[in-house]
Amino acid sequence: MPVYLKDPSAVIDFSIDWSGDYLQDGEQIVSSNWSLFPDEAQGLQVDQEMIPDEGLTAVFVAGGQSGVIYRLTNHISTNQGRSDERSLTIRVEEQ
Repeated sequence: MPVYLKDPSAVIDFSIDWSGDYLQDGEQIVSSNWSLFPDEAQGLQVDQEMIPDEGLTAVFVAGGQSGVIYRLTNHISTNQGRSDERSLTIRVEEQ
């Protein structure tokens, strides 16, 4: 699993493409929720969540403490009653 680097002052977006290997024909994402671990006051923060396109979920994240590694997890539900989650690893460093 790749580790993404982020500067503490940057506000950047991350996305997950669910269409290629998860969604079935005609299936659509109806909800997408993002969470962070560790969830701390001065840590990485979810700034904006979205479903910009069929099969794609995205989030803008801000902040974070330099030297800390975060797990950003996306939990989705579909119109066919299925649910799943995937996680990204983000290391915050001064760039």
